[in-house]
Amino acid sequence: MPRLFTALEVPREAALSLSLLRGGIPGARWIDVENYHITLRFIGDVDGRTADELVDRLDRIDRPQFALSLSGIGAFGSKKPHSIFASVTPSPEMFALQGEIERICQRIGLPPDPRKFTPHVTLARLKNARLDDVAHYLSGRGDFQTMPFMARRFVLLSSKESVGGGPYLTEEVFPLYDPRMESNLSNRSPQPESSIL
Repeated sequence: MPRLFTALEVPREAALSLSLLRGGIPGARWIDVENYHITLRFIGDVDGRTADELVDRLDRIDRPQFALSLSGIGAFGSKKPHSIFASVTPSPEMFALQGEIERICQRIGLPPDPRKFTPHVTLARLKNARLDDVAHYLSGRGDFQTMPFMARRFVLLSSKESVGGGPYLTEEVFPLYDPRMESNLSNRSPQPESSIL
């Protein structure tokens, strides 16, 4: 069974801006532009029945679209850096969506995610990178930011077991509604009590 996770997609314009950050750290493995994403919840390897139940519940999520932007570059692993990332500007709507997905995962029997949600886009994986090289790379790119973009949907992605970084396959797409469209609001059917988290 492939590894599953939920994510927000990075639109082409923002992805192209991120691609300009590639290079400058010896030995870094840079993520392909088409694989940039913002992970909401890593799910891992699950059986078909659990995956079907997860999709059914994620499909009932009823949340609005929201604006996001990327701002700043950092590294995970302070003494032994293992990845370079672009930070996502905090958004209450994004945190609410992530929290609902986390509750759904726990309700279907998955263990709680042990890591604190830190929204980011991974740009490179590092192996044996020198701390000085990473510090020099980060110091020259601290003012990075993108124009705001809209998160109009979230997706369920799968990856083959590998060292991470893709390629990823979109398994399911879950639209978020446009709060400006009154017709959308009036056409949305009320959700059953059991699905409201």
